[in-house]
Amino acid sequence: MQAKLTSVFGGKKLGVKDTSRVVTPFGGLAVFAEFMNRIGFRQAVEEAMPVRYESPNAIAPSHTFSVFLFSVLAGASRFAHAGLLRADEAMRGMLGVPRMPGDDTIRNLFRRFGMGEVQRFFTPLWTWALARVPPLAGGYTIDLDSTVFERAGEQEGAAKGYSPKRRGRNSHHPLLAVLAERRFILHGWLRSGNCGSARGVTAFLAEALAFLPAHVTLRLLRADSGFFEDGLLAFLEERCLPYIIVARMTARVKHAVCWSIRDDQWRRLDDDYAVAESSVQLLGWKTARRFIVVRERLREDKKTKGRTLLDVPGYTFRVFVTSTNLAPEEVWRTYAGRADIENRISELKSDLDADGFCMHGFYPTEAAFRSILLLFNLLGEFQHAAGIPVPKRPKTLRTEVFLCGAILGRAGHAAVLHMSLAWGGIRKRMCLLENIIRYMEPTSPKLAPTPA
Repeated sequence: MQAKLTSVFGGKKLGVKDTSRVVTPFGGLAVFAEFMNRIGFRQAVEEAMPVRYESPNAIAPSHTFSVFLFSVLAGASRFAHAGLLRADEAMRGMLGVPRMPGDDTIRNLFRRFGMGEVQRFFTPLWTWALARVPPLAGGYTIDLDSTVFERAGEQEGAAKGYSPKRRGRNSHHPLLAVLAERRFILHGWLRSGNCGSARGVTAFLAEALAFLPAHVTLRLLRADSGFFEDGLLAFLEERCLPYIIVARMTARVKHAVCWSIRDDQWRRLDDDYAVAESSVQLLGWKTARRFIVVRERLREDKKTKGRTLLDVPGYTFRVFVTSTNLAPEEVWRTYAGRADIENRISELKSDLDADGFCMHGFYPTEAAFRSILLLFNLLGEFQHAAGIPVPKRPKTLRTEVFLCGAILGRAGHAAVLHMSLAWGGIRKRMCLLENIIRYMEPTSPKLAPTPA
C-alpha cells in the first residue's frame, strides 16, 4: 500500500509505503540490555519472582516484569502506555522473550501482588542490587524525604492530605531513603495520603538498614523538619548513626533554644551570618540534645531562608538538632547537601513517571512504584558501568543513548541489529558497550558477580 503526502514547507510530494522490515526507534536500549545481562538481572528476577502461572501459554512473569521496565525507559507514563513495545519485534529480539506482553498482561501481573509478594520479591532484589554498591571511605549519607503522588480516583490508600498543587485532592505520600553519594534509593514505601512525614519512619529505617551488606557503611543521616521526632532521634542514637535534622520551629523549640542563647554566645561568620549552639532537653525527652542555630540578617537585595521571630526583628533563624561533633557552621554546610534529594524525586516523577502507574489496589500500586525505584537504581549503576563521567537524568539518557532507529536483520544464522548512523549508530555507543563488557568479570554462576 502506498500514499502520498505533501511536505509542510515547499509543498513537495512525499511517498509513504509499508515495509516488512523489523524496525524499532529504541535501538540504543541494546546497550542497556547488555548491561542487564552482565549483572545477572534475569537470574535475580526469576529467583525472586513470587508469581507463578500454571498455563503453558502464559507469558513468564519475569518477562512481563522486564518488559514493563523497558517500557518505562522508552517513555511509558501510564499502564495504558506500557504496551507500546508489544509490536516491537526488534525489542523482543533484544530481550530474547518469545512474546511481548500488552498493558493488560502487565496490569494482571501487578494485581497478583499483595503485601507478602511485595516483600518476597523486592527484598532479595534490593539485597542483590546493594551487593554491587562499592564501599566508600568514611561511609555513605542517608537522606530522608517524602513526596506527594496526586490521585484522581478512590484508590486504596489514597486520602486527603497535604498537596502542594491541588489542595483537597486524594494522594499517596511515599517515603524515600537515598544514599546521597551513590544516588541510590536505599528504600521506598508507598503510604496513605493522610500520613505525616514521619509516620512509620523508624520501622522504615529498620527495614532499610537490614538491606545493607557489611561493606556498605553509613556516616550520617539528614532529614528536614518533618522528621523532627523524639522517637526517630532515639532510634538513631541506639544504632550509633549520627544525624543532622532540622528542628520544627514550634513555640516550645523557640523558647527553649533560640531565646535561651545570650547575645555573647553568637559567633559571627561574616557580616550576615552568625551561629550558636545549645544543649536542650525538650519536654518529654529523656535526654538533652545538641541544637545548632544559624542566624541570618534580613537584606533587601537577597531572599533569606529560615523563620522570623517577632521578638528578634531583622533576622531569620534556622535550627538543627545533631548528634555529630562538627562545628556549627559545618553542621549547616553538611546539611545543605541534602537538597540534592529533591533532584532524585524530580527524576522519579518527571523522567520515570513513578506517580503515574496507579491501580485500585494499594499493594499492586506499591509494587509498580518499587519497580520504578529498582529501575532508577539500575540506571545509576548503568552509568557507572558505562563510564559516563557526569550523571545524567533518565530523560537525558533516553534521548542521547536509548533513542536510536534500528532494523533487526540477519547475517547467516545470526540476528543482527542495524543501528542508524543518523542517530549515532553503534559508533556513538561503542565506548559505553566496551566499558559495560569490562565492568563485570565472568564468574561461576554459583557466585555473585564481582565489579571489575
